[in-house]
Parts: sequence; C-alpha cells; structure tokens
Amino acid sequence: MAHLDYSDFYQVPNLKFNITKMRDDLVKILDKRGFKTLDGISNFGAIPLNQIPNDEESIKGNNIRGIYWTIPDEGGKEVSRDVPIKESKYTKILPEFENTYFNEVYNALKERFKLGRVRLLLKEPRSTLSWHKDPEPRLHIPIITNLGCSMVIENVAKHLPADGHVTITNNTKYHNFFNGGEQSRIHLVACVLENPFKKNWNLYLKKSV
Repeated sequence: MAHLDYSDFYQVPNLKFNITKMRDDLVKILDKRGFKTLDGISNFGAIPLNQIPNDEESIKGNNIRGIYWTIPDEGGKEVSRDVPIKESKYTKILPEFENTYFNEVYNALKERFKLGRVRLLLKEPRSTLSWHKDPEPRLHIPIITNLGCSMVIENVAKHLPADGHVTITNNTKYHNFFNGGEQSRIHLVACVLENPFKKNWNLYLKKSV
C-alpha cells in the first residue's frame, strides 16, 4: 500500500480552541446575518470576520472570494479568476464579532501568524469547490463538519475534524474541498501571509510565538 504524504496539512501544536463556545456564538452571528454569496457562483458562502479599516467595500462583492487560479476544461490551460486582494490591510474585526468568542480566537491567531482575511466559510451538503490554487496557505478551524467532508490537495484527501485544533493547509497547490454529507460544513478560514510550507516549520513557529 502506498504511503500517503500529509505534509501539506499541518496541525499547529499547542493551539486549541473551545468548539462549544465557537458554535454557541456562531448561532448568535447567524441570527443577525446570513452567508454572503456571489452572483452566478453556486455552493459558496462566506461571512467576513475582519475588514480593511474604514473600507466597507473590502467585505463586499468579489472581495469576499478573491483571486485564484484554475484549469477549467480539457484544454489544460491555467487561468486566473476574480480579483487580487490586499490581504495585509485586513486588520479590523467587524463589530458583530467584538463581544464573542471569535474575537478571542482572532486575537490569539494574530499573535502567532501574519493574517489577511478571516472568514466563516460555508460548504453546503453534497457540494464541492472547483479544482484551484490560491496565492497563500489557509488556516482552518472546523466548527461544524461531518465525516463526508474532506479537503483534497493534489492527490491526497484528509478529513479535518471539529475538535478545536488548527490546521494550516498548502492552498498554493491545486486543491478542492467537498462535502459529501447531508449537513452543512462551516470552518473559520484565515489567509496566512507567510508561507510556512517553504520554511522549516519549527523555525516558523518559534518566530510566530
């Protein structure tokens, strides 16, 4: 049997959050607002946690999703989609999250990692993302998931459980995410602006602590 290489999935040591608190405050957030989608884009939903200060447009329209690359057809030609994002300018948490556990999570993550946008991302039941790659890695904290959910990076699939752990995924490689269950999947997902997959992980974590 071939050995699977999970090196593009990195579970951060000594960092774990309270999923019960996150779920409780998620319910409060969803009572106030729903997931945003983009016209013509199916099976995508997001709630931004942070924005560019004094820039309401930074959490609207195509800024919800951002640039990525994909190979859309049998021709095999790579193309870019959507718009570039000024990730480093996203430094202000939105008011509706200030008095929630998400604020504590956000501040703890900022102390250890250089972050861009932070979003709650929805993957509806029996749906998948496109096969694509992003400009930078992503940090995941699964909040609601099921065993039918997996992330696939190149040819390796991995389920990320909702157990409070933080996993950084190498989204600079081609990947997708599918939800084969009958329950919506919701992750907290952050853009990580330094690519630790190009460095020694131990040195990176010492620098970020």
